[in-house]
Amino acid sequence: MPRCIYLDHAATSYPKPPAVLFAVTDCMKKHGGNPGRSSHRLSLEAAKEIYACREVAARLFHATPDRVVFTLNTTHALNLAIKGIMGRGGHAICSDMEHNSVYRPLYRMAEEGVCDFDVFDTFPTAPLRTDSMILASLASKIRPDTRMVVCAGISNICPSTLPIRKIGEFCHRRGILFVVDGAQSAGVTELDTERDHIDALCLPGHKGLLGPQGTGMLILGKGLTLDTLMEGGNGMDSLRGEMSEDTPERYEAGTLQTPAIAGLRAGMELVESVGVEALGAHGFSLGVGLRDRLREIPKVTVYTPHLNGSTVLFSVEGYTSEEVGRRLDGEGICVRPGFHCSALGHRTLGTPDGGAVRVSFGWGSRERDGDALLRCLKTL
Repeated sequence: MPRCIYLDHAATSYPKPPAVLFAVTDCMKKHGGNPGRSSHRLSLEAAKEIYACREVAARLFHATPDRVVFTLNTTHALNLAIKGIMGRGGHAICSDMEHNSVYRPLYRMAEEGVCDFDVFDTFPTAPLRTDSMILASLASKIRPDTRMVVCAGISNICPSTLPIRKIGEFCHRRGILFVVDGAQSAGVTELDTERDHIDALCLPGHKGLLGPQGTGMLILGKGLTLDTLMEGGNGMDSLRGEMSEDTPERYEAGTLQTPAIAGLRAGMELVESVGVEALGAHGFSLGVGLRDRLREIPKVTVYTPHLNGSTVLFSVEGYTSEEVGRRLDGEGICVRPGFHCSALGHRTLGTPDGGAVRVSFGWGSRERDGDALLRCLKTL
């Protein structure tokens, strides 16, 4: 069996840093109580672990710990934000490059007549696109009843980025709530909820923040209260039928995944120590290098070849994306073929019927990983 060359960091980071593995097992050994549910020492220690992770997240994303809500993943956070804002009706806008975790909640709510939504253009295939073009497209979709704009800072299928700060300022001036999908941004680009006028920042713990799967966060802007997605016990106001108004407990029904959150804390502390800018530059450099070399191979099409980033999307003439993925897997190279849970994005890029192959670099990637992929592709 060949060694594993992991090039699927846009899905989840792997392998996890040793500090993350240690934090998970150490928590399970020492802090096994249910956080916030009892007065015994194990429960109190678990609650301290939870709060310590909130503090690290608050530092990274410029919020306060009480506005950090733990979720299972970015999809969970996005559903909580989107449905919590749009559940009472109105109009929403998303971009043409969104993941299904944005598109599907909006689609279902529109089908049920709860709200409606429009899609603005981001022009990822236009080499001369500008921020002004994107903002003009967004402005053209605004209606008197527009309540929310939701978009990803970085696409999950190609290096397309959006001017988050400018979009946040645009929304803030008009009194529109701004929700950001930070699935591909967190840990590799600076995200500041205050500076960027973000009302709800939805994050994965298991990607650029290097934590375990089953972790995510919703970071709420000041003053925003959402309708709840789930109700249940949270250790507060147990005699009331309603969920507490206090954050973050209002949105954290049931037992939290304390060991995984301990691992997330360790991952975020590593991101802090290395630096978001350095981690982002590492993947960026590898992605650009691979993109340029892929373009030299006959019958290989690279999508958005004018954009720079850690993710590269390509197809090979005469092969479906699944066939390329299986061939690479046979050589121990892990990539992701298909449509990457992004119907809007693939439609915008015009990829083939079978989708395309995504290569995504992360904190543990090396240049030799891209070299191995290129050698394998040249044999096709």
